[in-house]
Amino acid sequence: MSTVVGARPALTWAVHIAVFVLVAIWTIPTLGILISSFRDKDQIVTSGWWTALAPAERNLVVRAAAPDDAIEENGRWVLRGNVFGEISGSVSAFGVSIQRPTEFSAGDTAETRDGELITIGENGDYAISYPERPEGARGQRLFVTSQEPPKFTTDNYETVLFSEGIGQSFINTLTVTIPATVIPILIAAYAAYALAWMEFPGRALLLATIVGLIVVPLQMALIPLLRLYNDIGVGKSFIGIWLAHTGFGLPLAIYLLRNYIAGLPREILESARVDGASDFEIFRKIILPLSFPALASFAIFQFLWVWNDLLVATVFLGNNEQQLVMTGRLRELLGSRGGNWEILSASAFVAIVVPIIVFFALQRYLVRGLLAGSVKGG
Repeated sequence: MSTVVGARPALTWAVHIAVFVLVAIWTIPTLGILISSFRDKDQIVTSGWWTALAPAERNLVVRAAAPDDAIEENGRWVLRGNVFGEISGSVSAFGVSIQRPTEFSAGDTAETRDGELITIGENGDYAISYPERPEGARGQRLFVTSQEPPKFTTDNYETVLFSEGIGQSFINTLTVTIPATVIPILIAAYAAYALAWMEFPGRALLLATIVGLIVVPLQMALIPLLRLYNDIGVGKSFIGIWLAHTGFGLPLAIYLLRNYIAGLPREILESARVDGASDFEIFRKIILPLSFPALASFAIFQFLWVWNDLLVATVFLGNNEQQLVMTGRLRELLGSRGGNWEILSASAFVAIVVPIIVFFALQRYLVRGLLAGSVKGG
């Protein structure tokens, strides 16, 4: 089918456009979180992440130095200082009244009702001239609109990893996720081989039961399972959550791996049996290497599911500070640090960086494993 855009079918272009839109929808927010996590805490609340490379406009209320510090110059008493202190910036406008905070431009001279003359330069240097020797403990209040250069810092990550408890939660999440991914894969691989190539009574019924368990909501089993764990002494422990995630992930794992393994060439297995190989040797030396795409595809699903889980972790681990996982820690930060966007963005990116690495490391096997498991059977 030829179109005005070339020889490709129109459907192909529609698919490409749809994929591009989906990638953009997922990538743009992630990019925003990454950029925000490195921005200064003052700039992140005054401008969007897409303006991170442009100067940020900021409204400041500055208290000048105490009038007692003024020195006499040409018959008037002059007080000098800088509105930025130790930081840098550029003044675009200033005012001496909260009703008109941008009344004067940088370099202009403002006169107050008391006869004071106030000048603020573009670099933030100010001079307040008094007609008489000033007295008082409080300095003049100045309203400044500044243009500050972009600021990027790693302080947000230092705070998150070493001060907010995210480091311990990161380790806890790895402690939960790695065994909860490896254990069901090992069990499911053995079960899938048995269901695909070993003859035994009730195999079809067992397979139908496994397929049925895929659609059962895990929320139905949480409370009964927790009561069982408490009775046997593994409640609120890592062992309990490993077993829970293993049980919840096994039906899908067995189904995917069984379909994939059943589609492997029968001749290879028969040749191995003729050579005297046992079922265990066939499984270890032939089935596992050939099934790596299916194993990797399930590993991605299971890892992402367990890493992002909050419900199961809350039920089987609770909110113990020493066992709190990343999702639980972020929930607490949203409650206690809801206005600290720099802390939340850094925490969020710490939470998603590991799943991103895992996905891109194994994504080439994902489609191969899923397609093979969906069209092959035996």
